Amino acid sequence: MGMRSGSEGGHEASAKGDEVGNPSRSRDVGPEMRLLWTLPTLWLLAAEDLSAHRARTRRELAPGLHERGIRDAGGSYCERNDACCPGRDDACTVPYLDTICYCDLFCNRTISDCCPDFWEYCLGIPPPVPEHKDCDRGGHKYPTGATYRENCNLCTCSGNRQWDCEQHACLIDGEMIDAVNSGNYGWRAANYSHFWGMTLDEGIRYRLGTIKPPPMVMHMNELQMSMDTNEQLPSHFNAADKWPGMVLEPLDQGNCAGSWAFSTAAVASDRISIHSMGHMTPALSPQNLISCDTRNQQGCSGGRVDRAWWYLRRRGVVTASCYPFTSREKDSAPAGRPCMMQSRSTGRGKRQATQRCPNPQTHSNEIYQSTPAYRLSSSEKEIMKELMENGPVQAIMEVHEDFFVYKSGVYRHTPVMAGKPEHHRRHGTHSVKITGWGEERTPQGQTQKYWVAANSWGKHWGEGGYFRIARGTNECEIETFVVGVWGRVSMEDMRRRK
Repeated sequence: MGMRSGSEGGHEASAKGDEVGNPSRSRDVGPEMRLLWTLPTLWLLAAEDLSAHRARTRRELAPGLHERGIRDAGGSYCERNDACCPGRDDACTVPYLDTICYCDLFCNRTISDCCPDFWEYCLGIPPPVPEHKDCDRGGHKYPTGATYRENCNLCTCSGNRQWDCEQHACLIDGEMIDAVNSGNYGWRAANYSHFWGMTLDEGIRYRLGTIKPPPMVMHMNELQMSMDTNEQLPSHFNAADKWPGMVLEPLDQGNCAGSWAFSTAAVASDRISIHSMGHMTPALSPQNLISCDTRNQQGCSGGRVDRAWWYLRRRGVVTASCYPFTSREKDSAPAGRPCMMQSRSTGRGKRQATQRCPNPQTHSNEIYQSTPAYRLSSSEKEIMKELMENGPVQAIMEVHEDFFVYKSGVYRHTPVMAGKPEHHRRHGTHSVKITGWGEERTPQGQTQKYWVAANSWGKHWGEGGYFRIARGTNECEIETFVVGVWGRVSMEDMRRRK
């Protein structure tokens, strides 16, 4: 504030020029001496002009005293020193807080560095009213720089009295929900509070987590089911009804992108229970896979189901009560947490844990394994046959922006976001457990077939953690890569649990 400059030029510089650089005011000297006097003077004037330009640049960028809101209407500054100077006078200053203020007419410019009483004492007029640059929201005023969150976007009060908001696509979009519910799409959408405040990018990054297998795996030979051409399958089927107490309810992966581990653990748990005829009913640990299956896997940042099945076959996992899920919140490390369960071979492909349970309240650290996973045909009927005879299957699917707000009905991806920018229309790969099928009549009198699948977003999402999705049309590619498996269950295991 104490640095002065302007288009009129510095007063001190002008005075110095008259005293030093004007030959008519100096004594008569020879040409050589006059030249020696003139060169330093020219250098000094050039340096002062450069300094004034630099000071002016800094001064124009800084706010004036009265714009900072630093006011002292009752104070005496110009009046105290009886200082009111015409034009520009860089010496016409008064101490002000930790700087100085001016009492010359030059101060009353775009960037004001006048003393607070300059206008009243020197000009006899009221001081200028500071310009308010507040932003309005809900009838309240907020200063420049204030912020608030509008769903997933941060809004900041800018200097032009406007709220500048980020333009992220939000996971919960009210317009999308209204468009789905007002359209004739066969399903209902809802606002989920646990998704509120997340961007669509975050939803795809943290709520899915299955990496699509490489082409060699995607195109591996399919297991063909033995079916009569005239064989009739029921119109409705629910695995939990056929095998009561042997089918796990939907799990919750939180913000861990580990659907690859959750769907694998869920299907393996059901299959071991079913194939052991209920003698073994483990709820296998997704965390065991997330933390220990680290070869070419990324834990809570994503993984492949084929690698998960390899680990379950070769290493095995313990139950969720032995190794609880602890990676719920967006782990930054690839595997989230270090592996806390190791095992060794006992012969004949079986393994035994060499560590105690991470949960000290659980003593059973038994290792559960599976046989090699097999890919099913994409045929609707063959998937149904496998499910009905051997239990729930694992399916990979593409999740679009509208799937996150699914509440009930038979899901189909809708075009409601087609007119939005591309970042509002994204999808990612997910894996789920198919547990049954059914069909219903639409208001138009048509038959709508569907799969019933367990998601891993908790029971508060969808239909108690489940969703129904169109069957027989490969909706969201859910029939493209479907996997079954047999639990590694021996007669010795069965006898031991009688």
